[in-house]
Amino acid sequence: MQQEIRIGIVTVSDRASRGEYEDLGGPAIREWFERALASPWQPVSRMIPDEQVEIEKLLAELADKDGCCLIVTTGGTGPAKRDVTPEATAAVCDKLLDGFGEQMRAVSLQYVPTAILSRQIAGIRGSALIINLPGKPSAIAECLDAVFPAVPYCIDLIDGPYIETHDEVVKAFRPKHAVKKQ
Repeated sequence: MQQEIRIGIVTVSDRASRGEYEDLGGPAIREWFERALASPWQPVSRMIPDEQVEIEKLLAELADKDGCCLIVTTGGTGPAKRDVTPEATAAVCDKLLDGFGEQMRAVSLQYVPTAILSRQIAGIRGSALIINLPGKPSAIAECLDAVFPAVPYCIDLIDGPYIETHDEVVKAFRPKHAVKKQ
């Protein structure tokens, strides 16, 4: 029997968490997954202020207690003093995967020169992949389009559930020797 696919969606924003600003990032992530994933999945959505200790605690909880195999964050990746999402992510991860941030910045630079200010990272905590995304909805889609082809195989490698995608949205890449889990 296939494991349940639970995906954490975390909006990191002082203003949104206080109700002063509408969260556009979290819904944009959810909409992207609704279009892209062929496998049944369950979102585990949270909103949190830009507080490193709180972000660390939430990421650990989503990975360790809530059973999320994938956690994506939006917000808190810029150079401002309160932008601490990458620091929180690095603090809770066992391994960092530098290629995710490199690819997201490379793609974003095609659209805006300020993409060099972005500090998104990705890493592994246990059997969960954590990816920091930018806050702007269009940038979220551009970055997910760019990195998601590698995500299902990464989750295979860390003993997570087998994730299938709608190829017309995003085609998951797995080496020919990769075996589908039952």
